[in-house]
Amino acid sequence: MISIEEIRKLLLDSNKPLFMFDDDVDGLCSYLLLKRFAKKGNFVTIKSTPRLSTVFTNKVLETNPDKVFILDKPMIDQEFVDSINASIIWIDHHEPQKDIFGVKYFNPRILDDNDNRPTTYWCYKIVQQDEWIALAGILSDWHMPEFAEAFSKEHPDLLPQSEDKLKALFDSKMGTLIRMLAFSLKGRTTEVSHNIRSLELIESPFEILDVSTKNGKRIYDHFQEINKHYEKVLKDAIKKAGKEKVLLYTYPSTKHSFTGNLSNELIYRFPDKVIIIGREKEENVVLSFRSANIELPQLINKALEGLEGYGGGHKFACGGNIKKSDFYEFMNRFRELIKQSQ
Repeated sequence: MISIEEIRKLLLDSNKPLFMFDDDVDGLCSYLLLKRFAKKGNFVTIKSTPRLSTVFTNKVLETNPDKVFILDKPMIDQEFVDSINASIIWIDHHEPQKDIFGVKYFNPRILDDNDNRPTTYWCYKIVQQDEWIALAGILSDWHMPEFAEAFSKEHPDLLPQSEDKLKALFDSKMGTLIRMLAFSLKGRTTEVSHNIRSLELIESPFEILDVSTKNGKRIYDHFQEINKHYEKVLKDAIKKAGKEKVLLYTYPSTKHSFTGNLSNELIYRFPDKVIIIGREKEENVVLSFRSANIELPQLINKALEGLEGYGGGHKFACGGNIKKSDFYEFMNRFRELIKQSQ
């Protein structure tokens, strides 16, 4: 496995890097940390799929990079690697992938399967700057880093001292900032690109929270618009909460996807439940799962046996995708497995 020191050197030595990152806050903050440190390079956000395939080869060829940094993506196809004439540095924290050749790979779970600290955490170790961006990315993935206590003492208005990750995520200004970053990735491609370029230039979180600069105002105004849609869907989802252990909420495909955001907030509001948010997209249902104490991947994969779909992720936070025609059967199986696990 490549080391943090080696990644830093590769980043500094790169003349024309390309950063490809997952379109969540962990992926975004990982990119921002590396880009602001290197002060060079282009980016590609990877939406709607956990896997980097040859579908994205042309995105790389368009910029002709000397190095490609892949951030927070759990799977890469060998065909994609073979199609790229550049060094590939892959930083991730999901289940380690084996038998991928021609890649410089960093994943803490290779050494310790229980160490799933977010990609942002390791990017912060590489650059050692922009602590507020690092904290936002790490906390967004439900981790509280060792430097959070010192940050809280310096910025109690942003992050009151607490060991409760979800309380910090939903009941603090830092939590509001994290939602603003998440929503900066939603919208038309040109809007998202402009938002990311603005975030590259913002030096303080208060530029956004206090709307004190042009770039901060852009992120704030974009958030206000997207948040109207989110609050409407959240209110509807909360109505679905009953006595059943599984809280299932599905909604039709709309201009914006809120599956991950909804599942995170609902597990905070209903910690005794297993949350499943589904967005209907063409012939599939895109899923987000959350649980406070029931490990999900094995149950999801068992419920999927013989059905057309996939799922996986972390112990208590997973994603998935299943054919609409198989969704009813999947849910029956999953509910039964949840009952058996209690």
